[in-house]
Amino acid sequence: MTPSLRTLLPLVLSALVVAGCQSNRPREDLAYVERPAETIYGEAFQSMDRNQYRQAAAQFDEVERQHPYSEWARRSMLMAAFANYQSRNYEEAISDAERFISLHPGNRNAAYAYYLVAICYFEQIMDVGRDQAATQQALNALEQVVRRFPDSRYATDARLKIDMTRDHLAGKEMSVGRWYLRRNYHLAAINRFQNVVRDYGTTTHVPEALHRLVESYVALGVDDEARQVAAVLGHNFPGSDWYQDSYDLLTREGITLDEAVGRDDPSYFERAWRRLFG
Repeated sequence: MTPSLRTLLPLVLSALVVAGCQSNRPREDLAYVERPAETIYGEAFQSMDRNQYRQAAAQFDEVERQHPYSEWARRSMLMAAFANYQSRNYEEAISDAERFISLHPGNRNAAYAYYLVAICYFEQIMDVGRDQAATQQALNALEQVVRRFPDSRYATDARLKIDMTRDHLAGKEMSVGRWYLRRNYHLAAINRFQNVVRDYGTTTHVPEALHRLVESYVALGVDDEARQVAAVLGHNFPGSDWYQDSYDLLTREGITLDEAVGRDDPSYFERAWRRLFG
């Protein structure tokens, strides 16, 4: 369990226990033996305590199957989502949580359901060399938590994960841009590095993206753009090694920075930014 879920889940569990819909997914591995809802629910919690999460999910589903319109069924739906999450059965966990949201949008635990969907996507994020569909889904889901429940403790954690997710997406753009740059596909590389600066401007990848733009423009012989990007890099990240690399590159190529850079003229940098990334 992630630290955030370990912290946040007890509030949901206690609410579901104290507060004490019908499933479209009947379980074939459980024989139908009609029993009181609270009995099945209690057994499911016992399975959770034993870390038998797949069994617990099946038992929570059984509550819905036998008592579809009860209060126990509503609680079991969210508990099944969490049990599936714990067993890394993310697809089922997302399905359960989204079904809870659809049927009980005004419930006090809806915020947790939205958060659980986001966490399921977040934990499926792959390295930057892989397809980033799950990363984008995680970002969308995390932003929805913040948008719908801005003052909740779930939003606090979601904001942190949004920064991590955006940094990951920027890293993917950088990886592709470097690949283009190594193969001298400079225009394609420029598009990728511009995306990082324009769309992921608060991430850690921006200084390198600016330097790679300088490299690309120099390789194309477009000195004005190279000069202006280097100026923007130096203005925003003056102590960065990437700026030193860009400065050294321009010096070797005989490209000098504009006098306005030396005067630290704010209007120059504003015009350069609009021209390059506006």
